[in-house]
This record gives sequence, structure tokens and C-alpha cells, in this order.
Amino acid sequence: MLRPAHRFYQLRIYLFLNLLILTWTASVQAQSLTKKLPVSKFNLIETTISDIHRAFRTGALTSEQLVNAYLERIRTYDQPTKLNSIIILNPEALATARALDAEFQKTGKLRPLHGIPVIVKDNFNTKGLQTTGGSIALKGFAPTQDAYQVQKLREAGAIVLAKSNMAEWAFTPMHSQSSMVGETLNPYNLAYVPAGSSGGTAAAVAANLGAVGLGSDTGNSIRGPASHNALAGFRTSLGLVSRYGIIPLYTRNDVGGPMCRTVEDAVRLLEVTAGYDPNDPITKNSQGKVPKNYTQFLRKDGLKGARIGVLRQVVDKNIHPEIKQLFNRAIADMTQKGATIVEVTISDFDSLRANQWCADFKADIETYLRTFVKRDSLKTLDDIIRIGGYSDLVRDRLTYQQTHTGRASHPEIPCGDAFTDPLRIAFRKAIEAEMDRLHVDALIYPTWNYPPAQVGDAKGYKGDNSQLIAPATGQPAFTIPMGFTTGDLPAGIQFLGRMFAEPTLIRLTYAYEQATHHRVAPKRFIALGH
Repeated sequence: MLRPAHRFYQLRIYLFLNLLILTWTASVQAQSLTKKLPVSKFNLIETTISDIHRAFRTGALTSEQLVNAYLERIRTYDQPTKLNSIIILNPEALATARALDAEFQKTGKLRPLHGIPVIVKDNFNTKGLQTTGGSIALKGFAPTQDAYQVQKLREAGAIVLAKSNMAEWAFTPMHSQSSMVGETLNPYNLAYVPAGSSGGTAAAVAANLGAVGLGSDTGNSIRGPASHNALAGFRTSLGLVSRYGIIPLYTRNDVGGPMCRTVEDAVRLLEVTAGYDPNDPITKNSQGKVPKNYTQFLRKDGLKGARIGVLRQVVDKNIHPEIKQLFNRAIADMTQKGATIVEVTISDFDSLRANQWCADFKADIETYLRTFVKRDSLKTLDDIIRIGGYSDLVRDRLTYQQTHTGRASHPEIPCGDAFTDPLRIAFRKAIEAEMDRLHVDALIYPTWNYPPAQVGDAKGYKGDNSQLIAPATGQPAFTIPMGFTTGDLPAGIQFLGRMFAEPTLIRLTYAYEQATHHRVAPKRFIALGH
């Protein structure tokens, strides 16, 4: 029989051995977990689709971890800083990410946008997820089907992470303020605007709250916010990509497209969305004009031998000295990379671009309400106005649209699309004829001739060049960063091409981007980088 002292020592040895076993087990489990690499070891700041897919393939990251990390950044930055870029998060994002992780584990294959979290402007229909166009009139409306572009992104493996704030009904290029969540600020300097109307997508993507983004552009609304937030923004040729399921401003001008931190990422979104959609008849014009892939045109030497036209009628008109300095440096950079610069003047430019706009919002929005919303209490523009809750600017625009249709002058001229409207065709022919005569590949000009305006400064909104050509002619126009002005405010340069000449614009913009690397993340949104 053991003495009490012996039993005491035996118990101490037993407890010590158990402690060793528990410590060893915990160590093994920790090592097992670190093999999967916690999210904190993957740097989200300025990451690209290629970076993310590389991490998926090596096992360094899962889509679930990625979505969680972006959601954490949104919680940390969007409301606390008053950036105010997000209207609603997608509650199904994590479940979708887990399903995509399981698919990859089973098949070993990644879809083109597999597991990529997307910020979607809140005028794109998203199945089962509130879509408002920034207006409380549509609060609670959850479409039963996706917009065409959203559907194509999902089919390619993308995840709708969140819906972004916007200028209500996309009414203004100046700022992005809605009756849903208020005003979005510029992440580079919160005292300034991100432009409109896709300012929420632009601010969120620029601040690295999502991997890539979708915006829409009637006159400026992809390119202006992209320029103000140091992004690549693509307004593609009218007819290349379907607008079905996007809340319209003026359908005859509307385009939806990518807003991304790199040209390559924007191209990857374009690649899965371009092409014919029977629900948007204008896309018939794209048939036979969509290459097998667009990524083949991502060439670092794309400026070598190119002929670039400087559209002086835009460049030299009321331009801020810092924007002019950046633009002149851009010309020098292109020349250094082998491009020839050609001075271009379009005869009768001002008269050709006059009287191009038509007030079609009433008919377009009522068609949308009838097709998708299907509420007895919300069928007409009058119903939208009755619900109320808008800023003075939005109220004025809504009431104007009640009584105005067609062109401001010569209303007898029909308002057609870019392929049937005589004024639009004449304008495009004049632009492309001069490009052909001078053998230039694209025309360039600052996206805005002035830096972003301060919040609340109505007189500071000036210099928007995006409205001048592409919305009327239907031509593609891409903006990419060309540097920063005082106050860390981004500026963009715009490349205008011939109809369906996206391959040329991709080649030129990618080469310029790779030669200059002007984009940097906004400083105050870097701290939580993982």
C-alpha cells in the first residue's frame, strides 16, 4: 500500500504528463491551422484578381477568408470614417464563398472570377437583395432576377459583396448623395466629393473595401468617379454590353461597366459581360465584334508605334493649371514609350455636340417599374414624387422630368439610339473621320479639367469632359489615373476610341498604366491591410 506522500508525488507526475500531452496537442493544432494561413497574412491592400487566384491555388487563402476580411474592412472604415460608400451588405456573401471554396476543393478548377467579391452599384438588379437606385421610393425592393451583368459575373464565380451608394436616380455627375444613406465622401480626402453618380462604388473600391466594382454611366458616372478615386473606369461602346436590369436614367445613353484598381481587373470583368443579350436589342450591334478574349490585348509595349491624338478643343478649354501639368506629363510619358502625339481639332465640334440630350427618364423609369418592381403603389413618376424624401436637387429633376420629353430644341428630331439617331451618327462620323484622316488610334484629354470639388461647394463642380462625346456618339471611353493634385486628389486621363475598338483602348491604357503606376491607395484606409 502506497504511503500518502508517494500518492501525492504520483498525482503530480500524472498531472504533469497530462499537461505535456495537452500542450503538444495544442501545438500540433496550431501548426495545422497556420498551414492554411490566417487571413491576416494575406494583404488585401491593392490586391488583384490574379493575386487572389494565386493565393487560392497555393492554399494561402480561401474565398470565405477573403469575404470575411473585406467585411471587416467595411465595418472598420465605411461608417466610422463617414466614407458612407455602402447601402447594404449581402447576407449571403459568406455562404456563397463557402460554396465556391467547396467547388474548388472538389474540382481543382477556378472559374474566371471565382470567389472575387464585387461592389455593385445600387441601380443593378440583384436577385433577392435590395435594389433602390439610391431612392427611398424603392426601399425594400428585392428583384426576382439579376441584371444581365450581375448574372454573368455570378456565373463566372464572382460574389456580390455589397450594394454601393450613388447619386439618387443617377441624376448628377457632381456628387453621390441618396435618400437611402446620405452622401459618399472621397477616400483620398474626406472633405471632397467622389463625383457621381457611381461614387459609392468608386470610393469603396478605391478604399479597398471590395476587390472590384460595377458602375453605370449615362454621361460621366463611371469615368468621373473613377477619375476622382484613382481607378480604371470603362465606358464601353453602346451595344457591347447589356443594360438589362439596370435602373435607367436615359436608356439611349446608359452603359454599365467595370470600375477597378487596375486595367487588367477591369478587362477581366468586361471579358465575361460583353456580348449579345436578347433582352437588350442594342447588343445585336456587338455580334461579330467581340474577340475570343480581351486579356490578349494587355500589352506592356502597347504604346510603341501608337498614334495618339490630343483633342485640343477639350484640353485647352478652362483647365486647372495642376491638371494641365499632369496632362502634359502624361503626353511626355507616352512619347517616351514610343507613341507619336498628334494635335487634333474636330471641325464644327460645338455645333455637332449640341442638342444631343433627350429627356426620356419618365418613360424609361415607368417601364422599369412596370417590368421589375410591379407594385400597385409605385407605377409612375408621379408615385415616386408622392413618396418624397429627396434633396432639393433630386426633387427639381423629378418634377422637370414630369413635363419635359425629347430634345430641348428641335423636338421634331426623334431621339434614337447611337445607331439610328441622325444627330448622334453625324457627330460620331465627324470624330472617326478625323481620326482616320490623321491615322490616330485614340483621342486623349483629361477626364475632368478640374480637381474634385469640396463637399457642398456647388461652384467647384466644373471641368467634366466625360459628357462631351462618348454618351452621344456611343464610342468607348476609358479613364485611368494620371496623378494627383494638391490635397492628395486624384486626376484621370481619358482615352476615346472608335466604335467597338475596346482592344485598342485596352492596349493603350494598360501600357500607360504599367509605364506610370500612378495609382496608390488612400493613406487613411491602409492601416487595416489584412
